[in-house]
Amino acid sequence: MSRTRTPLLAALALVAGASGTALSTGPASAAADAVPCTVDYAVQNQWDTGFTAAVTVTNNAAAKSSWSVKWSYAGNQKVTSGWNAQIGQSGSDVTAANEGYNGTLATGSSVGFGFNGTYSGTNALPTTFTLDGVTCNVDDGTGGGGGSGGGTGGGTSGRVDNPYAGAKVYVNPEWSAKAAAEPGGTRVSNEPTGVWLDRIAAINGVSGGMGLRDHLDAALAQQGSDQEVVQLVVYDLPGRDCAALASNGELGPTEIDRYESQFIDPIAAILSDPKYASLRIVTTIEIDSLPNLVTNTGSRATATPQCDTMLANGNYVKGVGYALAKLGAIPNVYNYLDAGHHGWLGWDDNFAAAANVFKQAATSSGATVGDVQGFITNTANYSALKEDNFTIDDSVNGTSVRQSKWVDWNRYADELSFAQAFRTELVSVGFDSDIGMLIDTSRNGWGGTARPAGPGPKTSVDAYVDGGRYDRRIHVGNWCNQSGAGLGERPQAGPAAGIDAYVWMKPPGESDGSSTAIANDEGKGFDRMCDPTYTGNARNGNNMSGALLDAPLSGHWFSAQFQQLMQNAYPPLP
Repeated sequence: MSRTRTPLLAALALVAGASGTALSTGPASAAADAVPCTVDYAVQNQWDTGFTAAVTVTNNAAAKSSWSVKWSYAGNQKVTSGWNAQIGQSGSDVTAANEGYNGTLATGSSVGFGFNGTYSGTNALPTTFTLDGVTCNVDDGTGGGGGSGGGTGGGTSGRVDNPYAGAKVYVNPEWSAKAAAEPGGTRVSNEPTGVWLDRIAAINGVSGGMGLRDHLDAALAQQGSDQEVVQLVVYDLPGRDCAALASNGELGPTEIDRYESQFIDPIAAILSDPKYASLRIVTTIEIDSLPNLVTNTGSRATATPQCDTMLANGNYVKGVGYALAKLGAIPNVYNYLDAGHHGWLGWDDNFAAAANVFKQAATSSGATVGDVQGFITNTANYSALKEDNFTIDDSVNGTSVRQSKWVDWNRYADELSFAQAFRTELVSVGFDSDIGMLIDTSRNGWGGTARPAGPGPKTSVDAYVDGGRYDRRIHVGNWCNQSGAGLGERPQAGPAAGIDAYVWMKPPGESDGSSTAIANDEGKGFDRMCDPTYTGNARNGNNMSGALLDAPLSGHWFSAQFQQLMQNAYPPLP
């Protein structure tokens, strides 16, 4: 989104017909304390009959426990929906009042909110704003107050094509401390990992731990004069993960309103704080949700009643769309939608169908494809990045590799080829041509003594594939605390065509789920796929689970797993 800071006369002359037009109202001099408030009003997106706007209000007067902003339109603009504020309209007059969670407005602090609206003719910018009845003055461009309220660091405006390019990535001090406390852990403890917002309480911090603002403040401290990326996992949909009990969430299948108002809205309010405008904030949106609607519903052998419910009520699609719209309205946020992995969506029946479901979600609840900067694959999973010892096009004694028990007619043998091909498919259904892919390599190295040095024997197609594959899981459908796994490629930007970065979105050493039932207040169930004695189900071909013993609840520290990951890292650790 481009922005223009304008004095009043220039603003009056503007026709807000292009995306990104903005009006900053503030002090007429550099002395910010000479005026009671400043307002930044920006049209972020506009089409023939509608628009999306973002408003940032800065209070230069006494601290407030509640606030109300008012303005009037010169044309026929109508507000249709909003977020982070209670917005009402009477005729041309608009009032935006605080929500229950963002009423506090300290001296010198700011609050942001946004809305969608309709118009016809011209969408002229409002010229006068009040905060609690006091007029906020107009910025004359000399540098006082206002501010651009967005951008992606270093004073630039608009999003960059790849947020990871030329940037540092935030090292979570909580994860780093746990990793460093392990024998040999200092070899990786300074690697960047994702911060998981997996329940409402995580926004403010759980059990004395860091909340979202704490992490963003720590990222600012790490940033210095460089660009800095912060990686967040937004993960609390109603009826979350309908096919796996270990990652069930706190919200019931119908609690979409609570998801929006108590989870997404507070996150958006924090991320839109101008204090964090210099950060590039990457969000991974709701892992595993939309792929479940493709593969685990209807008449499929892998269907579950829970997934059928989420398909029928539409709350996965609506929730993802709402998250994309709210977070996508913040100029320095980069949304990456979770796209499963090759062992989930790589089959012909799933590949194109998944792309269409993603398009449906990205155009629901006010979202557009422009709210999606890319997709992430292999999040918290184990699929090998690149299988060098065989290809899908190989055959053994006239039998295609696709017919092997391991590949089982999949079109892809590894994550890189899948991610690149799926990107092309996503563009073909209407996503922007400049979208980039992320691949989670936190646990897909498969090094150590079990790593094959070359192809398997050509005595049969199964011997050829099984003898040469790096991925040593019993079955590609196994996903919980896999025995023998190792750290993969270290996080890096732009490693391959169409790939924005390799990332460690799942922090190594955090469990996928408990090996046995553990009572908890986190909404997490016991999934037999995390039990080493389990003999499997239709989703893993009725094979043994391959899970490690003595695992704690998902997200909790699992020392034995962390040690295994370091031992089997590929590339190896020093």
